[in-house]
Amino acid sequence: MLTSGALRGLFPAIPTPVNADDAIDAAAVSALFAWLNKQGIDGVVPLGGTGEYGALSRRERIRMAGLSVAAMVGKGPVIAGVLDTGFHDALQAGREFAAEGVDGVLVLTPYYTNPTQAGIRDYFLRYADASPVPVLIYEIPYRTRIAIEPRILHELSRHPNIIGMKACNLDMYHFLQVVAGIDQNFTVLSGEDSLFPLHLAAGAKGGIVVTASLLPRAWRHIYEAASAGRIAEALDLHRRLIPLMNMAFAETNPGPMKAVMDLVGVHAPRVLAPLVQPAAALVAAFRTELSRQLAETEGVG
Repeated sequence: MLTSGALRGLFPAIPTPVNADDAIDAAAVSALFAWLNKQGIDGVVPLGGTGEYGALSRRERIRMAGLSVAAMVGKGPVIAGVLDTGFHDALQAGREFAAEGVDGVLVLTPYYTNPTQAGIRDYFLRYADASPVPVLIYEIPYRTRIAIEPRILHELSRHPNIIGMKACNLDMYHFLQVVAGIDQNFTVLSGEDSLFPLHLAAGAKGGIVVTASLLPRAWRHIYEAASAGRIAEALDLHRRLIPLMNMAFAETNPGPMKAVMDLVGVHAPRVLAPLVQPAAALVAAFRTELSRQLAETEGVG
């Protein structure tokens, strides 16, 4: 059973390679995991926003969960995203992913209905009571328009089946308040590439990092420096990635990232509606920057 203590290190948020018929490209999935496992990671998070959860069919989501589990046997946990809007659909998805062997689920805050803080608390408590695998809370208010107050996260952190969270709230004071009151058996993971070393310095134990699918070793170096207390070094390493991060998120993720993944041996440029292929000029600039970063940090030329 996955525990909060295992939530340490680097967990790439991985894209979902697809074919022209919008079905998963299993060969590209295999290539993606071969790249990640060769470079060194601590686990993976498929089927989040980077994995285009909302655009995949339910059948393909389940398939991606199973492919991820098979590729990660003995290498680290698989924490599958659950991004449904309603409780029953979200719980069904979690149960289906658990049947495929995932180690945990990353459950998005309920959105669109605009719940109160009491409603958010009860949603996660009810979900955790029913989930067959441990739950991580996914808070990303710039996508959902729903933030969870620190006091609610403190309460949720004491549920035995809620073991952590992916923190994507850009408010650093909110982050500091959350970390100040969580249970000792609850782990906060940074969910923001842009704030990763700051989150680590402030109490995160690792991160769910989008561009770690492209540069796992570079992000590993940042994690190791920050975890050892070498914050200035971590920040310096992080600054070198700012141009790449700006390009990766210049259009909606994962479009730009998918367009350049052939540079790491993964040909998976297609995105799912309503996303469209990123602008050619952006892709060209991104390819140049990623090629430079790979040569410097990953030993790929």
